[in-house]
Amino acid sequence: MATCQLFTIKGRVQGVFFRDSTRRVAQTLGITGYAINLDDGSVEVLACGEAAAIDKLAAWLREGPQMARVDDVNVHDIDVDTPADFQIG
Repeated sequence: MATCQLFTIKGRVQGVFFRDSTRRVAQTLGITGYAINLDDGSVEVLACGEAAAIDKLAAWLREGPQMARVDDVNVHDIDVDTPADFQIG
């Protein structure tokens, strides 16, 4: 059964290819969900998959792509229907 976690990433995370980079990493790890920009300048990521894969994504989210600056990552377990793929919006 898939685990789902909801991440909110704060810092310089918009306009630095954070969402697309997250999608590529998630797909490599077999994770489904989404990455979206929020109005406050943060990025929200829903990640559903095996716990070990989500742990790897979580570690990557704390660093982000090269041009990003991650100041804070909040994470919560969430009970949702598992998405079929990983989308960016």
